[in-house]
Amino acid sequence: MKVKSSIAVVTGANRGIGRALVKALLDAGAAKVYAGARDPSKLGPVLSLDAARVAPLKLDVTSPADIAAAALSAKDATLLVNNAGVLEDGSALDLERAAFERVFNVNFYGLLATSKAFAPVIEKNGGGGIVNVLSIVSFASMPGFSAYNASKAAAWSLTQSLRAQLAAKKIEVLAVFPGPIDTDMAAGVDIPKTSAEATAKAIVAGVEEGREDILPDPMAQQTYAAWTQDHKAVEKQFGAM
Repeated sequence: MKVKSSIAVVTGANRGIGRALVKALLDAGAAKVYAGARDPSKLGPVLSLDAARVAPLKLDVTSPADIAAAALSAKDATLLVNNAGVLEDGSALDLERAAFERVFNVNFYGLLATSKAFAPVIEKNGGGGIVNVLSIVSFASMPGFSAYNASKAAAWSLTQSLRAQLAAKKIEVLAVFPGPIDTDMAAGVDIPKTSAEATAKAIVAGVEEGREDILPDPMAQQTYAAWTQDHKAVEKQFGAM
């Protein structure tokens, strides 16, 4: 789909990759961007990017009330970017169930809920797109991030289901598989990272090109190429991290 003149909603827009996505969408000519955040008072730096085109949106993706209200407020939306995400460290046998639930409530159920709420809005506006920001750990797991791995793999499966269902409604559903991004979330991950700005710019370029699977950085591209050739080798490589 074309970003120019689109009306976008970005979840988790108050910092990191979310803030960078808002800027990249504005730079690509979006007519308006709704910046979603659990606490809109933290959106000051995002709103200052373009006071005329950026609108604050109270949106906790784990809150059905917030999601319903957001869909009513952003009733002109043509593009939803499901970016909100959380990360908890811990291996599968060590993390409590509550930790898995916290991660899944945002990364999987939040994505599902916002997609269900905004798909009818986008359809009514003539079609558009839903962009789900996932991760390269959708392909293979790093044991220290077991809940995050599982939530992103599940969200990838969900993305494929949504893509098939929404195609007839003229809604493209795109998956983004970034490697580590230099944000607060990944501050404790000691591996090379791509800047949020470069990642966001590549994501928006992928949306413009209509790429169903967007690999926005070198690590993502290298991982995907290796995974398509020998997924077991990548599993073992990631398993050793």
